[in-house]
Amino acid sequence: MVEPQLTVALTFDHDGISSEVSRGGGPVLISRGGFGPRVGVPRILRLLDRHRIPATFFVPAHTAVTFRESVAAIVAAGHEVGCHGWAHEDVAQLSEADEQDVMERSAAEIERAAGRRPAGFPAPYWSLSERTLEIALALGFAYDSSLMADDVHLYRVRTGDRHDVQRSALGTPSRLVEVPISWSLDDWPHFEPGRLGLGPMSAPSKVEEIWQAELLYAHEHERSGVLTLTMHPEAIGRGSRIAMLERFILAARQLPGVVFDRLDHVVERWAAANPMS
Repeated sequence: MVEPQLTVALTFDHDGISSEVSRGGGPVLISRGGFGPRVGVPRILRLLDRHRIPATFFVPAHTAVTFRESVAAIVAAGHEVGCHGWAHEDVAQLSEADEQDVMERSAAEIERAAGRRPAGFPAPYWSLSERTLEIALALGFAYDSSLMADDVHLYRVRTGDRHDVQRSALGTPSRLVEVPISWSLDDWPHFEPGRLGLGPMSAPSKVEEIWQAELLYAHEHERSGVLTLTMHPEAIGRGSRIAMLERFILAARQLPGVVFDRLDHVVERWAAANPMS
């Protein structure tokens, strides 16, 4: 396979109602999460099918057991299903035993739902404890997608870092590959006004401007990079927003050497080309 000039990875956090259930949200907030499996995911799947794009869906186990048909449709369409906790809990707030339990059970449930062991784990809220990445390694995950030390180039996660205000002792690279993320490439802070609906929301045209500028820069200056978008069906699935996503796809397709792919495939190729020394 000829190495692409730029890979675009479309990822979707299919949270369903899990985060509101775990935080004690009432009927209105739970219904807001329900927009994802009811409306957002079908629209996304139609869009991906129309443009023949393989994508990655990160799914809490609560979504997998509550909305089985939604996850089955994702699998049937040939997309990757990764692990995203059990009920979108903040693992950094859990005890060591509870964090281990949540990650073990959620990985097992996603394997049952998808028919294969999940390769990737982005932490809910992108919040990690000091143990999370070690647990992910022990459970056999190939990659994490919660860190921000690069923008479009994969790298190996360090383990064993020790920090204090005098100095930091950096650990050593591990087998775990990092797919870096950014709040600017996440639909949630742009589009979601908070649980009370009072915060500002960006126009899709503004988000389109940011995302396309990142696309053009990466294409011109960061050869063999991976531009990763983080989206949520209940956010990007709104009509004006998914129309914006389609325009982004069409713009990317106009650039020479740009491909779309699932993250597990991207990570597998990168790891083969960059073996541990």
